[in-house]
This record gives sequence, C-alpha cells and structure tokens, in this order.
Amino acid sequence: MRGIAARRLWIDTACLLLALWLALWAGAAGAAEPTFPALTGRVVDAAGILRPEDRATLEAKLKAYEDKTSDQVVVATIPSLQDRTIEDYGNRLFRAWKLGEAKTNNGALLLVAPNERKVRIEVGYGLEGALTDALSKVIITTAITPRFKTGDYAGGLNAGVDAMLTILAGDAEEWQRKAKVRTDEADPSQVLIFIVLFFVILFVVYRMNRGGRGGRGGGFVILPGPVSGGWSGGVSGGFDGGGFSGGGGSSGGGGASGDW
Repeated sequence: MRGIAARRLWIDTACLLLALWLALWAGAAGAAEPTFPALTGRVVDAAGILRPEDRATLEAKLKAYEDKTSDQVVVATIPSLQDRTIEDYGNRLFRAWKLGEAKTNNGALLLVAPNERKVRIEVGYGLEGALTDALSKVIITTAITPRFKTGDYAGGLNAGVDAMLTILAGDAEEWQRKAKVRTDEADPSQVLIFIVLFFVILFVVYRMNRGGRGGRGGGFVILPGPVSGGWSGGVSGGFDGGGFSGGGGSSGGGGASGDW
C-alpha cells in the first residue's frame, strides 16, 4: 500500500507541475507582440542616453566600417524590454530590422535597455564564426558594462563597438585570450547549483528505488522548459528607412547578454 501511495503522489505531483508549466507557457505565448523603434540609422537611441555628438561619432565609425566590408553593425537603446527577456527582444528586433545582407546574414546588433540594466550583442548567422558567443560575452563584461556602471554610456558603447569591429576585421587575438581566461575560470555559483542538483537527483532516484521494491515500479516526468532567447510567432513594429535600412539578414540567437 505504501508503494502505491508513493506512486500516486508522484503522478499527482507530475500532473500538477505539467499543468503549471502549460499555463505559464500559454501565458508567455499569448503575450502581446513587442513594438520596436524605427530603424532610422546605424545608431537608434530610443532611450535617449546619448548626446548628439556621441551618436554622430558612433554613426561615422559604423558607416565607415560598413562601406569598407559590407558588414552591418547597428547600435540600439530602448526605453523598455516590454516584459520580455533581452534575448527574445533582441532577436525579434534584429529580424524586424533585417540587419545585414540577405545572402550573407552579415549583421550584428548591440542592444542596450538602460532601465532594466541589460545589454546584448545579437549576431547574424554569417558573422557567428568570427563574433562568437564567448567573444561577445567578453566584450560585454570587460569593455561595456564596467563603463555602464559608472554611467558612461557613450564610453561603453564606443568600447563595445570598437571591440566588435576589431574582431570582425580579423584581429581577435587579444579578445580570444580574454575569452580563454574566462572559460578556464569556474563560476562558484554555477558549481553550487550543480552540486545541489546532483544531490536532488540522487534523492529522487533513492525514493523511486524504495517505492519500486516488491515489483512496484515508480516513474517520473521530465518537463521541457522555455528556451532562453527563443522566439516564436512573427514580429511586429516596423521601420522607416530614412535613407538607411537592413538588407534582409537574419539571426538565430547567436551572441551574448549581460547586465550591470
């Protein structure tokens, strides 16, 4: 009887978790589509954190690089993520603006949400081999967010753009060294989470084995969770070219995110 009761408890718990997960997933799927600022240039400061001269400096730098290589790098600041993760918003914005060329997908986006204190580098398919996730993370943590913490948004954006353009131009040796150092460093919080999960799994297996004695098998359900940075549905908003527009490129979510 004890084994049957334990099995029923596991089934009831699994059903409850499944119902909760489905409710949360449905709520996320039914959320309103985000709206985007117009793509008016290579720097779209919708959050209003840059002075005109700082914006002009970034614009000139990005234009010169695009004229030389055709790689399209855009900087955007937004007033709100509209209750979305920066990974989801950034990927949708990239696709709505169609950054890069359609054939080569050679676009990249440096996105800042100052109110949520989030930053992301979103990379088009064609540039993922050069501007890797690891290098994007290093740029954020070493070049951008230290300046953002002091309120120097222009300095952080300039440093981030300089690093991105340097890497895309093929001079990534310094940043690769920094990326290797970061990879070799273990994050204590991640180690702790792994240890806790390991003991939870051991406990679950132990309880199942006890419940399964006498020929009564137990079971458990693994529930899939939402994928961070994933996207679904279409995109809303739009852009007014204003003499500048994307070329139809796309991104699959490559890049990295950070906060400060």
